[in-house]
Amino acid sequence: MGETYSTRINCSHPFVIDQPKMAGGNDEGPNPLEVFLASLPACICAIGRIIATQRRIPLRGIDVQVEGDIDKDFLMGKTTEGRAGFTEIRTFVNIDADMTMVEKEAFLNDIAARCPIADNIKFTSSLIPVVVERQTISN
Repeated sequence: MGETYSTRINCSHPFVIDQPKMAGGNDEGPNPLEVFLASLPACICAIGRIIATQRRIPLRGIDVQVEGDIDKDFLMGKTTEGRAGFTEIRTFVNIDADMTMVEKEAFLNDIAARCPIADNIKFTSSLIPVVVERQTISN
């Protein structure tokens, strides 16, 4: 990160996370909350494809919409009551395959059980500590 909110992420496919111009950013990419939320439908779709391939299910596609609630006043430091994280995350999944509703429900349950992102969101607070290391960097 430099002088603005723009953060360059170096990974297998580098990208930029930023804030919209109205929030002081350069609007060079999605904001951190969008990236976090976007990882859930991407994982649901990938795991769905893996399971469909393993079971030879003729899956035409999966459409996932995700939305989350967050306390913006807490985020912006306007209050100390509440919490910084999402208070609720909702997904709406449409499976395009020749399956009954019962089969689709079972398929979706299998996806949810094997999706690492859903698992981490669901169990992070009690099982996986998030440690933010503080370092002093000298020049």
